[in-house]
Amino acid sequence: MNTRFHPEKLSTDLYRAMYNFELSFVDCTIELPLRELVKLRASQMNQCAFCIDMHWKDARAGGESEQRLYGLSAWEESPYYTDRERAALRWTEAVTHLHDGGVSDEVYNEVSPHFSEKELSDLTGVIVAINAWNRFAVASRAHAGYYQPQSANA
Repeated sequence: MNTRFHPEKLSTDLYRAMYNFELSFVDCTIELPLRELVKLRASQMNQCAFCIDMHWKDARAGGESEQRLYGLSAWEESPYYTDRERAALRWTEAVTHLHDGGVSDEVYNEVSPHFSEKELSDLTGVIVAINAWNRFAVASRAHAGYYQPQSANA
């Protein structure tokens, strides 16, 4: 499969804005390991091979276990996740699949005890960002398999 186009080269201002948006999460209230799980789960849902490859590798470089990563697509049946992580994954699925009628009050009520309002806002931002990246990567047919985490390059 050939890459269709390179948004980082063709839409540089847009790409830079998205990258800066992504950088804003470095110091957000959502811990990095949870951000990686959320990014990986949304990428699985969106069938984005490039982002699955990237966030699997980033999660592993950050110390995440293989067991928790390969269990992620069946997180509801897997015993490897905390209540906070489960709430974040539930929120990720609801925000990613808006065509199912939006984010219901039921999901919000289930998730909100695990996150402050600021945390829930930050978590939503992380989900919005990865969904945007997924759409660019899927539409452009970005090649998966070549990404290396920064810590692996050091």
